[in-house]
Amino acid sequence: MSNIERVCSFLKEAGTYYLATVDGDQPRVRPFGTAHIFEGKLYIQTGKIKPVSKQLAANPKAEICAFTGGQWIRVAGRLINDDRLEAKESMLDAYPNLKGMYDAKDDNTQVLYFEDAEATFSSFTAPAETVKF
Repeated sequence: MSNIERVCSFLKEAGTYYLATVDGDQPRVRPFGTAHIFEGKLYIQTGKIKPVSKQLAANPKAEICAFTGGQWIRVAGRLINDDRLEAKESMLDAYPNLKGMYDAKDDNTQVLYFEDAEATFSSFTAPAETVKF
């Protein structure tokens, strides 16, 4: 299993992860649930009308954290917007429950992928392991 597959699998197993962004000098954290690999990149999804979208446009540096089974992961990197229809369709196909709120052709659906990402797997019982993707 590749590093990116391992990270995505962990996020999916956790179900919910927390995305941290910066709003001026104030950190902002909120729950997310989408993690999808498309064209070899790890994607998440949001809506362009949400504050998180504006925060990432101003500063694309972000970090996510998830916990499951006594382990946690932190993923840090830059989230890059991908406005291609194919990327949006791939995400919505992977998460069909989102299709009630989002459409690949609307002006709100936003998918972003991690660039220059580093993931650290940690637990209370083993040394931390850091991987890049």
